[in-house]
Amino acid sequence: MRLNVNGKDHVVKDVDEATPLLWVLRDHLGMVGTKYGCGVAQCGACTVHLNGAPVRACSMPVSAAVGQKVTTIEGLAKDGKLTAVQAAWVEHDVAQCGYCQAGQIMSATALLKSNPKPTDADIDAAMSGNLCRCGTYIRIRKAIHAAAEKSGEMVSQN
Repeated sequence: MRLNVNGKDHVVKDVDEATPLLWVLRDHLGMVGTKYGCGVAQCGACTVHLNGAPVRACSMPVSAAVGQKVTTIEGLAKDGKLTAVQAAWVEHDVAQCGYCQAGQIMSATALLKSNPKPTDADIDAAMSGNLCRCGTYIRIRKAIHAAAEKSGEMVSQN
């Protein structure tokens, strides 16, 4: 199977087409930023983008990603420069244990792409499928608002 992950084509051999995308990313391509959490698409730790939309890699068969563009947490920063969301995560000290944060960042990035100025209710709705056992939801919301402001500044400067 041929997969496009983070803008690069990869050929994956000896993998059953029903294997969850999560395990192909981690075990075959070495992209371990995407985490296993629950295995039933309810916690969000495994969130990646498929053609820009957030999806749960733990429940998506790898065959569904063939011919699509997959983006993982490793594919967000460009040339070592963090995205506005990633920078806001650091600035607002969002992560505690950090396990869920790749999925949180992927969902927040998709939210801001579709809604550049989200309200608290928009954020809560978009992020409701991403669980954080440490309970950093208030910092997550603050970071998303901060990233929205930064993104808005970047757009208005261009």
